Amino acid sequence: MYSLDSISSIGSQLQRPECVLTTSNERIYCSNWDGGVTVIESDGQQFSILANNLDFRLKPNGICLLEDGSFLIAHLGEEEGGVYQLFPDGSAQAFLTHLDNKRIPPTNFVHLDYQGRIWITVSTKTIPRAAAYRSDVQDGFIILYDKGEARIVADNLGYTNECLVSEDGSFLYVNETFSRRLSRFDISEKGDLTNKVTLTHFDKGVFPDGLVKDDTGYFWVTSIVSNQIIRVAPDGKEQATQLIDVDENHLDWVETAFLSHSMGRPHLDQVKSQKLKNISSLAFGGPDRNTIFLGCLLGHQISKFKQNHTGLAPSHWLFNGPNKTLVQSENKK
Repeated sequence: MYSLDSISSIGSQLQRPECVLTTSNERIYCSNWDGGVTVIESDGQQFSILANNLDFRLKPNGICLLEDGSFLIAHLGEEEGGVYQLFPDGSAQAFLTHLDNKRIPPTNFVHLDYQGRIWITVSTKTIPRAAAYRSDVQDGFIILYDKGEARIVADNLGYTNECLVSEDGSFLYVNETFSRRLSRFDISEKGDLTNKVTLTHFDKGVFPDGLVKDDTGYFWVTSIVSNQIIRVAPDGKEQATQLIDVDENHLDWVETAFLSHSMGRPHLDQVKSQKLKNISSLAFGGPDRNTIFLGCLLGHQISKFKQNHTGLAPSHWLFNGPNKTLVQSENKK
């Protein structure tokens, strides 16, 4: 297990950097609660791209980098969600906000797979979302957007969080946070999700959120509240905590509330720890993809540490990202 002493940080004054992405040019991207994305360059310099043409404040949770340098943003509004596309000049437009003539609820995550398909997760239809911080609420779902068409391909999930598609496009893995499980679906040629199985179930204090793989096929899962990273075997039969930063008394308080179905926002917003600020997502980055970068819900920096495994290159690994000159030019107007 890695020591908290090995952790350093990058970035400054970040605004709820829940989701973090990395690319081969050593850029770091994170969601920005002020309405867009913050980019941290390899030399530590940073700039933000914020939506400048919407009549509401975009609330980015998950973000997805596209090859043209634009981003897909999962909008986590109070009552409304959907996915918006954000361009380097700050202009934004609706990408997918309605299904079957109904507004998509507050949206958690958006994922680009290796085949170019877009997968979108909605944690819950319950409003407010905190009322779904319980094991008996199963109303999350997954949307597939492919070739200009969108549809729900999985429903009745236990607070759907980050998802990940295998390199060959055959399987989709997804964290169900308040069902405390990592689930796997088969993906049919048409994109249907079938044959759901629980790959692994997590025990006391673990609420799975972020999800990536290393190049040996092991999963790396973050847990909110317990500030924990868990490495899970490809078959789900083994789990090993790699890093943890938690106050046990606080975790007991949260666990008691969870088991009595009384967990709410205070249990997420008052996390007690030494360094980590309620970690959410993770990404392997650096020139050798052996540095882990951690998004968070409560901090204003990205935590990072080197470890002994190499991350699997994500689908966006070779994308250059937005042209900084274009961004700076737009900001001067």
